[in-house]
Amino acid sequence: MQTYNLTRNSTMKLSTVLKPIKNIIQKRPILAIFEATLRCNSACGYCDLPLNQGRYEMSREEILRVFSHLYEEGLRVVFVQGGEPLLRKDLPDILDDLSSLGFTVSLISNGTKLTSGLLTRLARHSISISISLDTLNRERYRTIRGADQLELVLKGIELLDEYPHAKYLTCIVSEVNRDDVLDVMRFARHHGMIPVLGAYHWDISRYGKVDLTLQYQKATASAVFQKILETNIVPNGYFRDYLHDNIRWLNDQELPTCDAGRYSIAIDASGNVAACLALPHKGNLLTSSLPEILGDLDYGAVKQCSDRSSCNMLCSRVVGSNLRHPLSALRTPTVLLPTTSEFSHAH
Repeated sequence: MQTYNLTRNSTMKLSTVLKPIKNIIQKRPILAIFEATLRCNSACGYCDLPLNQGRYEMSREEILRVFSHLYEEGLRVVFVQGGEPLLRKDLPDILDDLSSLGFTVSLISNGTKLTSGLLTRLARHSISISISLDTLNRERYRTIRGADQLELVLKGIELLDEYPHAKYLTCIVSEVNRDDVLDVMRFARHHGMIPVLGAYHWDISRYGKVDLTLQYQKATASAVFQKILETNIVPNGYFRDYLHDNIRWLNDQELPTCDAGRYSIAIDASGNVAACLALPHKGNLLTSSLPEILGDLDYGAVKQCSDRSSCNMLCSRVVGSNLRHPLSALRTPTVLLPTTSEFSHAH
């Protein structure tokens, strides 16, 4: 019996290792984008998610059960976001659970709720952290984010200075902040954060709110990306490739179809599943299995969305992009040393 158990356990471990590889070969999900809550303390002009509507949120126990099954299905990476995920008081426990299951976890936050105690706890699990920041100017921040919280974000980023794992700063280019982007990128490098630059896309379903204040001429936005590309601020690898993708899209050139629903899925706080955050839900993990839900996904809708944007969410494109450019993926750093470059901090 003991020999049988050892053999059985070895087979199970081998199956666990091989499952995500099998998923990649079969173009099945290995990444989940998880909206841990749809509560938010910002009102970003480019976000049209159904925020602050009192929707049901899975309990910690339900999340653990759902993601245990997803791990068995071969998923290995989770991007935890919202809303603002840190508005969930039990989020540190949830992050503990996801890490303990074996997932590689990234926390995506607006940076307003970071504390030293939280960062100490997350550091034990090698959780990466991504902060959204579009400008260092207080008034323009309030215009874009719909809340006067820049100082809270800057204090949170200072706390991240000693964080030992991967940390990113994501800036979305719009008409309001296009003259601030270089300063934001320098600010990220000054704090040892990998700068990530995306473009505002409007009229893209749930994640592309039409905001006339933020809309730009494509040529104007393209010039911003080109200016950043001509510097060494964004390091070689995936995120520099993403700069090129944005420039191609802004110049009306075609991009590869997004991999949403294939290598990645989006899960909201209630357990509803969609190919990505911009597309309709097709099932709920509390009542249906992942294979059942995947069979109902509309890949034609994914292509239609993909043809209209370079996608400012990055998440659904990241796996396929890295697989298509493996050498570039290998060159992508996860940790950068802080720089001493100057940046302006205009309030």
